[in-house]
Amino acid sequence: MTPKGEETRAVRAGAAGHAVGLDERIAGALVGAAVGDALGGPVEGYSPEQILERHAGRVHGIVGPWNGDAWRTARPIAPYHKGDGHVTDDTLMTHALVRVYAQVRDHLDAYAVADHLVPDLMTNPRWIPELEAEALPLQRLFLAEKWLVARLHYGHVDPREAGVGNIVNCGAAMYMAPVGLVNAANPAGAYAEALDIAGAHQSSYGREAAAVFAAAVAAACAPDATPDSVIGSCLSLAKDGTRAAIETVCEVASRYTDFESALRPLREAVTPYDTVGPDYRTPSLGARRPSRLHAIEELPLALGMLVVSGGNYRHAVLGSVNYGRDCDSIATMAGALAGALGSEVPADWSKTVAEASRLDLWEPARTLAEVTREVFARDVGRRRSHETAFAQLRSPECSD
Repeated sequence: MTPKGEETRAVRAGAAGHAVGLDERIAGALVGAAVGDALGGPVEGYSPEQILERHAGRVHGIVGPWNGDAWRTARPIAPYHKGDGHVTDDTLMTHALVRVYAQVRDHLDAYAVADHLVPDLMTNPRWIPELEAEALPLQRLFLAEKWLVARLHYGHVDPREAGVGNIVNCGAAMYMAPVGLVNAANPAGAYAEALDIAGAHQSSYGREAAAVFAAAVAAACAPDATPDSVIGSCLSLAKDGTRAAIETVCEVASRYTDFESALRPLREAVTPYDTVGPDYRTPSLGARRPSRLHAIEELPLALGMLVVSGGNYRHAVLGSVNYGRDCDSIATMAGALAGALGSEVPADWSKTVAEASRLDLWEPARTLAEVTREVFARDVGRRRSHETAFAQLRSPECSD
């Protein structure tokens, strides 16, 4: 593996040796997230040891379903075709949030989830790669995401509080990259916006993870960003168990430069904060409940793999994939972060995933880049108005 210093220089300069602009960072993040998602999908839920045995070595690219041609009926995956370059619900939700930004064309809040995201999930059929059919996105979503529909559409709960009571997991964090991109180079703004949006979906450390991940993506978009600067931004904003987990995992990650040797130490580092327990498919009774002491596993691991890889996309994603457990979401986050830093997404991977999933992976990036510029222009106008008003408050004109 390339030394971290060389990787960091490569990330800063970009694959072509030039400064990485906004459009490239947005495309890198969104395409990178989708490709990471597709690579992680077929080995999700398994351990590094099981992955090693099943594939006669580590996964180094796109692989087929765990159960081969029996994917339609083999438990516990059936009826989803995970593998062969198919994206999962992580990407479906990410693209759905991009569509909300395209409608609103401004910063979002929890009400935008109720007014735009939920109706889109319920009423607009789309090609679902894992089902190999056109269907409503709602029919593919996990129970924690179906909660959005139950609470907001049927329960008419205040969107700002609708996430309370849901399974506490990475469901909101997995699709928050667009929030970080709209707030490019403004981690605090991304954190605040994602915290509001995620309130419709999650509570406790699930909501916190969504906000910190958005902040991480925003930090990765800064012109001089490095993995260390991204981690620093996360630690400056994260609270409670989420902050502790990120600090612990990334400190351990800093001792390694290859994911193979880091797999077990990273799992041991995150274990005290993870509520799911050692058997991913049989969570403990305390799993996924609100807590100020715990954290989701996925975000600290994604950040840890970013550190191990020195920001290199291929290494960060493959480390995330071979970690197992919820590795499609870990690789989604790691891929978004490495892509936002400017590390190149392998063209053969992105081409295969786009074709296999029947998705234009680049169109959402073009749309979001356009929206991001519009939102920034609005923000500048709002700041100028505030500056003018505040200046008048400081120096009011004398009146007779």
